[in-house]
Amino acid sequence: MAVFGYWRCSTNMQDQELLVIALKEAGCRTIYGDKITGASDYGDRPELAKCLEELQFNDLLVLEDLTRLGRSMVTMLIEVNKLIERGIFIKTLDGRLDTSLMSDEIVRLIVGVMGYTAECELKSIKTRASEGRAAAKSRGVKFGRKRSFDKYQIAEIMDKRNQGQGYGTIAKALGMKRSTVQKIVEREVAA
Repeated sequence: MAVFGYWRCSTNMQDQELLVIALKEAGCRTIYGDKITGASDYGDRPELAKCLEELQFNDLLVLEDLTRLGRSMVTMLIEVNKLIERGIFIKTLDGRLDTSLMSDEIVRLIVGVMGYTAECELKSIKTRASEGRAAAKSRGVKFGRKRSFDKYQIAEIMDKRNQGQGYGTIAKALGMKRSTVQKIVEREVAA
């Protein structure tokens, strides 16, 4: 029996180092991991695909928790069922699942409940994030990339434009994109 580990971190702010240490302590010899959101499509995780491909009959897959496989109840049930059918055991570090100690029916029940919970949690996260963005916008917070030009550059662009120079000419002279120059001019004229 080979023991494989898989970790997934949602953002660059999360550090996989502790997960890797925990998986090694759980006996994992081979460890895979992806930095990608839990809401991402299952097929968008190249390291998970490699891990699942390498697993053989009687191998053990260790995960931090079942949400590392996905945040959808259907996805979890399908993927866990595929692993069970291949004779692969699944164990979570949070202690909620160890398929080597449970019947297939109990595993499917637990995975269904865990999948439903994960799905509800993801919906809640999305709702709170959306509400937070709406509240921030109502307070005047601007989202998106910060301006990469200052008031002096704007004045120079407008001066050149008033002299009759085209967007492309201005852009070349100032080392900017034509579309950026055009947006600046349009915004300044509208103001």
